[in-house]
Amino acid sequence: MKTQQQINQQQYQDKAKNYLDSQSHAQGIEFEEIKKIIAKRSHPVKALDLGCGAGHVSYQIAQICEQVIAYDLSESMIDLVEQTAAQRGINNIQVKQGCAEDLPFENTYFDVVVTRFSAHHWQDIQHAIQQVYRVLKPQGLFIVIDSIGSNQPMLDTFLQSVELLRDPSHVRNYSLGQWLNLTESHGLTPFNIERQALSICLDDWVKRMHTPKLAIDAIRYLQSMASDTVTSHFCIQNNGDFQLDVGYMVFKK
Repeated sequence: MKTQQQINQQQYQDKAKNYLDSQSHAQGIEFEEIKKIIAKRSHPVKALDLGCGAGHVSYQIAQICEQVIAYDLSESMIDLVEQTAAQRGINNIQVKQGCAEDLPFENTYFDVVVTRFSAHHWQDIQHAIQQVYRVLKPQGLFIVIDSIGSNQPMLDTFLQSVELLRDPSHVRNYSLGQWLNLTESHGLTPFNIERQALSICLDDWVKRMHTPKLAIDAIRYLQSMASDTVTSHFCIQNNGDFQLDVGYMVFKK
């Protein structure tokens, strides 16, 4: 029997470079928003890039932070971040391996915790949010960017299905309402909540994850059989390209 963490590590052990080169991960309107909100802090900032992947958040915010810790379950990801930061001459990024549910940091250590397109992989999101609250300083910020689920069962079932087919390490996309309930129940207050749209090129999306043909065929089958409501909501195109809902969420301790 495999644990969810073992599945996550297996899925990402040979894909770090794919994520470093991914334009959908390297670019995003949220980067400027993240930097603006960090720049408003009145003292030097210590930041945690939680589930850092290829390190795109870390590279963006390092210039305005005293210290950035890039933290990920995948050893290949953090190795790549360490190498890339050195190549780019960024000397205030440190890397550490581990899971979101067990953060090996002191209480109230970070001013900001950022997680981008990682939370839908967390095995126990409630425990992870408890950990985030613990390591944040008073008035610290928890910034979440992630694809989000829907309160409409038909839309949510479709989304979770194609996500899992593409990547078996997927756990769940949470709706905005679920995010608000989860964070507020653990002492975090909503500061800014926005909904964005992310265009997905299906070929790139599955290639980045080395999704097998059988699973790609299943995704295309679900798309072809989708109702008008699902097709319209996700803007599903004839070539399989579609659109994801993304939440940009800022919470304060």
